[in-house]
Amino acid sequence: MRILFLTSIMSCLWIKKGTAQTFDLGSWNILNVKYNLEEKWSAFGEAQLRSLLFYNNFHYYEYKGGINYKVHKNVQLTLGLGSYQTYKEGGDFLLPKNNNEFRLWPQIVLFQSIGNLKIEQRYRTELRWTSNGYRNRFRYRIGASYPFGKEQNESKPYQISVSNELFFTDNEPYFERNRLLLAFNYKSSKTTTLQVGYLHQFDYKINDETGRDFLVIGIYYELFQKYASKTRTNYEIKDN
Repeated sequence: MRILFLTSIMSCLWIKKGTAQTFDLGSWNILNVKYNLEEKWSAFGEAQLRSLLFYNNFHYYEYKGGINYKVHKNVQLTLGLGSYQTYKEGGDFLLPKNNNEFRLWPQIVLFQSIGNLKIEQRYRTELRWTSNGYRNRFRYRIGASYPFGKEQNESKPYQISVSNELFFTDNEPYFERNRLLLAFNYKSSKTTTLQVGYLHQFDYKINDETGRDFLVIGIYYELFQKYASKTRTNYEIKDN
């Protein structure tokens, strides 16, 4: 129900208001479009906009795209690339930038179902051309999602998910970041999913983005070729 989704958003806003004395809640905004070319192949594009305070002090944006290939119902390969821009803290898109980056990233995602619970493991390698030279990074994410509610549009309309992601490099200090996400998704139609969530990010001595607490708002569109399957993998953990 739309009312439930709106209630979740209002709850997050209320939490932010009630805890403003203890920590700053930033915003993490996602717009994602996926186009299913056929049963195994799909393409996607995504834009993100982030702020260190609640819709203030915007410091980061990215845009990226890529292709997916489903090797097996439980295995998906992805090749993506994009631009990632991080600005100085203290205002909206302040110069000089902390980082101007182009990134190429292959990844593999493994899925496993336990009843209605879906377990996901994601392995990603990032080839990064940054303001401070070329770098490698390796990411591992594990998460679980659970759909519920009366089936509509060939899938259940609601989903809760939790994931934790670790970031490593091949140079000291090796460990860079930890990212924890708790999210609620509402599938309003066959093509549209809305997301609201809370994300906590801890960074260790890196400057390409600052770790904080964020309210996540996402809009995901999924389009289909006429011959492609219209049954969405409702258990997917949304990307970030």
